[in-house]
Amino acid sequence: MEPRFHQGPFYPSHHSNRNHNRATSPQGRRPFAHDTPSPSRSPAGNAMAHNFGVYSQNGFQQQHMMNGGQNHQRFNGMHLPKQQHAYQQNQHHNAQQHGGHMGHQPNLSGGPYQSSTPNLHPFGQEQLLNGTREDGLDDEFSHNEYWQEQRRLYEDSKENSDSHQRAKTYAQQSKSLTFGGPLGAGGDEVTMEDKVRSLTAQSQHRSAWTEVDMGGQGLRALAMNLYNYTFLTRLDVPHNQLREFPAAIGQLRNLEYLDMSFNSLTNLPEEIGMLTNLKTLLLTGNRQLLDLPSSIGYLYKLETIGLYETGYWEGMPDDQREALLQGGTKAFVRELLESMSDDYIEPPREREWHQLEDVAQTDDAPPDTFRAVTYNILCERYAPKQKYGYVPERYLNWPSRRQLILAELEDLKADIICLQELDRNSYDEFFRKELSLLGYKGYYAQKSRAETIGENAKFVDGCGTFWKDKTYTVLDTQHFVLGRKAVERAGAKSSADMLNRVWQRDDIATVVFLENRYTGSRMIVGNTHTFWDPAFRDVKLIQVAVFMEELNKLADKYARHPPATNKKPSWQHDDDDTREPGPSLEYERGSQIPMIVCGDFNSGPGSPVYELITKQTLDANHDDFTGRNYGVLSNDGMSHAFTLKSTNALMEQPFITNYTPEFVDELDHIFYSSKSLRPIGALGEVDPDYLKRVPGFPNQHFPSDHLALMAEFKVEKQRSAKAVEADFGPSSKRS
Repeated sequence: MEPRFHQGPFYPSHHSNRNHNRATSPQGRRPFAHDTPSPSRSPAGNAMAHNFGVYSQNGFQQQHMMNGGQNHQRFNGMHLPKQQHAYQQNQHHNAQQHGGHMGHQPNLSGGPYQSSTPNLHPFGQEQLLNGTREDGLDDEFSHNEYWQEQRRLYEDSKENSDSHQRAKTYAQQSKSLTFGGPLGAGGDEVTMEDKVRSLTAQSQHRSAWTEVDMGGQGLRALAMNLYNYTFLTRLDVPHNQLREFPAAIGQLRNLEYLDMSFNSLTNLPEEIGMLTNLKTLLLTGNRQLLDLPSSIGYLYKLETIGLYETGYWEGMPDDQREALLQGGTKAFVRELLESMSDDYIEPPREREWHQLEDVAQTDDAPPDTFRAVTYNILCERYAPKQKYGYVPERYLNWPSRRQLILAELEDLKADIICLQELDRNSYDEFFRKELSLLGYKGYYAQKSRAETIGENAKFVDGCGTFWKDKTYTVLDTQHFVLGRKAVERAGAKSSADMLNRVWQRDDIATVVFLENRYTGSRMIVGNTHTFWDPAFRDVKLIQVAVFMEELNKLADKYARHPPATNKKPSWQHDDDDTREPGPSLEYERGSQIPMIVCGDFNSGPGSPVYELITKQTLDANHDDFTGRNYGVLSNDGMSHAFTLKSTNALMEQPFITNYTPEFVDELDHIFYSSKSLRPIGALGEVDPDYLKRVPGFPNQHFPSDHLALMAEFKVEKQRSAKAVEADFGPSSKRS
């Protein structure tokens, strides 16, 4: 019977413990036990899913588990640079035998368990080798179920001390499996897609392996290349001599299982808190690990943490021990989170203001410029503790967040503000009042569900648009439910998809038509929040198409709007602005009117929504409409009359506007009419170093999971636009 694993050449000078169980030693290898225990057994089906080897082993089939074995030279054809040795033996065989190793080390004398705890004092060694002592803590809590779980995790990890124990167990389990037929022939077969289904949407990498086992190797360090494998879901490095992990471990944000037990760890990096998908974290047996970073409190999905026989275990603060013993891992993590100090995270550098162009200002003709902000403020009802488990409750609390939002808006000093996820109660009771004290007037509309839920309607969110009253007078306001507008189109009611998918949604858009009191220039301000679900890409595309269609109609109507008759501010402002109102400008076509379209579009560059807005058209039968019938919109395509660009495109690199552990993307935009508005400045990105330390928003520095975007524009003079004399009212007539 041919061997299961390719053995390769063996060099006895590289291992003094000749009887130790290792896969590369035919002479010293003992047979694997069929009941070899494993901390967490992999589903058997995964092992039988692929009829090819991960390793280049001259045709011998291997299992889909990477380990640090000395004879595996490459993984799936990808060379991995070998880890630099902490020291070298004088006699060394051909370097080819180690060309693909991560963390290769010369083997030490004695078994792997002994080498994994070299720095323990004799008393500590004796405890670990002979079993845990029954001290006062054990006597007091020995019957507590969570205490017993800690003991069990410790004992399990202690027993699994062989080199590559996890990989061996995985392979042994697969040996006993037989295929019922050719791959793909049976209903129980597992596809490649099944193998990688656990990877999150953030990870674009797809690989046949997602786990690495380097346990029991006596490793003192790991190759930095390891931390580039962001697709990994499991990493086993127990029973080594690792003293610390680099900050780069925070890059492995798809990890669900991390075993660091029985090493020589003295600390953990703060970046461990970035691993928010972790469900299991094993630290048992690290006697020199005296403290834990508070960032472990971010690990809101953590189900199991092993702390027994660590230095931290014996000196654990009473409140944390109480949480662990009364509620287990979940309660312990929550205690760390809630006890995190306000200054635990160093504040980020201020977001840089990018001045794209300097605009000269003169006393006789001040430039017609304005600043606009769009901001999804995260509605209170959309921020439950369960969803935002990485946020301390005091930062998730709405009264606290709304004060931070208000302070941020006050600091930005924008002329126009567009807010999304603003509920009626917050608008009526807080923002309308507070922003009016800052000189703003506003217009607000809710999602249509508010029409049918009675007194709870005040908690339904919508969109609010605010403008500086001293600068702008409002000429018209509109709002519409996008789904209703969609079915009002000719022939739309005959489309089942239009009725069942689009009409069911109550997302809205608002339009405010403004005029500058002093320059007479007019502006259309659109504000919307489209449907979020990625499974309904067709719906959000229809919503945006309908929105642009309505803007077309309104712009043509506004081009015929008569001059304003009274442009005095509604109340006296506390400044020295003594400018007199100017005549209204008139426009020949609606597309000439300056326009900004703000909102959370739940779509980024490259999406059909973005393409439609910025390219004015989208071809018929787009992929997002596959299998759907939306009548004219899907059969004939969509278009609009405006030349719009996104201010995010002014940045030199991809611009993140939504930041959570589960989702990081560019969803929010300020689109502007490029023929009538010229961008002269924009607010930049968040400090990238700061984003390496926090797993997501909101927090004490950013009160929403979205960022506020701001840009400054100069209104271009339209050749065809002309001033029209208007009656400013009897109180403003001049002698």
